[in-house]
Amino acid sequence: TLTPMMCGQLLRAIPEGAKPPRLLRIAEWPFAAMARLYDATLGWAIARQGLMMLVTLGTLALTVVLYIEIPKGFLPMQDTGLVTVNVEAAPDVSFREISRLQQEVAVIMSRDPDVTGVVGVVGIGPLNVTQNAARLTVVLKPREQRRADASAIAERLRLAGSDVSGVKLYAQAAQDIQITTQSSRSQFQYTLSSTDAAELDLWAKKLAQELRASGVMRNVAAETNDGGLRIFVDVDREKAGRLGVGMQAIDDTLYSAFGQRQVSTIYAQSNQYRVVLEAAPQYQADPSSLAKLYVPGAGGVQTPLETVASIKRITAPLAVMHQDQFPAAVVSFDLEPHASLGDAVQAMARAEADIGMPASVIGTFRADAAEFNRSLATQPWLILAAVIAIYIVLGMLYESFAHPFTILTTLPSAGVGALLALMLTGQDLSIIALIGIVLLMGIVKKNAIMMIDFALVAERSGLSPEQAILRACHLRFRPIMMTTLAALFGALPLAFASGSGSELRIPLGISIVGGLLLSQLLTLYTTPVIYLAVERLRARLGWRGRKPARAATLEAEAVE
Repeated sequence: TLTPMMCGQLLRAIPEGAKPPRLLRIAEWPFAAMARLYDATLGWAIARQGLMMLVTLGTLALTVVLYIEIPKGFLPMQDTGLVTVNVEAAPDVSFREISRLQQEVAVIMSRDPDVTGVVGVVGIGPLNVTQNAARLTVVLKPREQRRADASAIAERLRLAGSDVSGVKLYAQAAQDIQITTQSSRSQFQYTLSSTDAAELDLWAKKLAQELRASGVMRNVAAETNDGGLRIFVDVDREKAGRLGVGMQAIDDTLYSAFGQRQVSTIYAQSNQYRVVLEAAPQYQADPSSLAKLYVPGAGGVQTPLETVASIKRITAPLAVMHQDQFPAAVVSFDLEPHASLGDAVQAMARAEADIGMPASVIGTFRADAAEFNRSLATQPWLILAAVIAIYIVLGMLYESFAHPFTILTTLPSAGVGALLALMLTGQDLSIIALIGIVLLMGIVKKNAIMMIDFALVAERSGLSPEQAILRACHLRFRPIMMTTLAALFGALPLAFASGSGSELRIPLGISIVGGLLLSQLLTLYTTPVIYLAVERLRARLGWRGRKPARAATLEAEAVE
């Protein structure tokens, strides 16, 4: 409704002999100049059809080469204004000590000129799998007020916090889209599983050590904590039975001292208070206090715990991970600034081969890295499916097997332009860039459709194939350029986007802009040449046909 109304109000017929308005003349001059240049150069291209065919084949080969060579990623790294910092202390650290350490790290990070606030979480939960870990969320200043992006600030904060003795820091920029549901020190995870827990722990540490020297990954961490302290109370059941001490009494005594047993509730006028029984804090932090515990025996006699049990101090993992019911170990990592996720996948395979990891230890990527592997395997099939769908639709439209192929020959030039633009700007071939390429395929295909539609109708009205395609190129040049420029100007804001999270949109704009610039330059010249080659082949094979005269007349009138 809007477009017809605007046409009725704004479009006015120019009287014969009258000079067009100034704005119309200004807008007309660039199109007229480009049309004259195109008409002049198109004749040169038609006269050198062999060269243009080679250019078409060259773009197809170059598309395949660039697709193989371009760094591949999953999702672009974003600057969302948040940085997550994982603080890791020694496995035998106490809750009070890890609280002090994370507070010290938070104070150092809050002094950074690009930081506005720091929030810390200590204790086992969804963010911290073990007690020796803490999580800090660092809030950064707005993008325009900072000196660096979030990734550079994360590395700077990690180096600054590493001055605190007794901690290891792992910092990364927070992302809007996160597939992983598992908390880890770094962004990407690689999970090893085996039936032998000791063998698994050994090879996880070897693999992590090898990856640190790969030059592709940083912040490599084996998510295993073997140095945790454990006290094993070995009860002599025979001696405990002689003294009338039951196992339940021992369990109750230990829980009353070191658990949080609720023994009563105090009811006040407006509130209620739970009374919790526990040992005094100075005894809770001292393992030797177990020797001071007494357990009730026969007749209510209190018996020292050491009388009926031996107390042993051993080490044990802080957490035991499983995958598919088998022991598992996670190796997490971040990417170096110059590396892509595809490089990390290759580096992981090389590291496993270099250390000679046995077949009994199975490694698989998790979360983002796993989805990247799956998407990388299906990308060629996705593009092939799109090409087949285009061919089928165009075949039904033209009732022909030949000219849909003519239109499909425009797609390699779009791929070359998009891939070159991504490589020149340092972008990976990510899922977002692939979406831009699929969108670009439709835009470029439209240009060829506009030419061939007109040429087929003109040819059926009596023109020769060369006359028909030349007339189509001349008359369809303006709408092709207008729609292409509209798409180009629509993609430029994406390519030059800024602000929080803009990195997710930039590859989309770059792939569209790069593909449009190159494909527009090539397809305007290669499509007519391919059309004439297909028409010659159809004539040689006897596939060319004519519609009834009445249909040809109607189509000729429609063309006029």
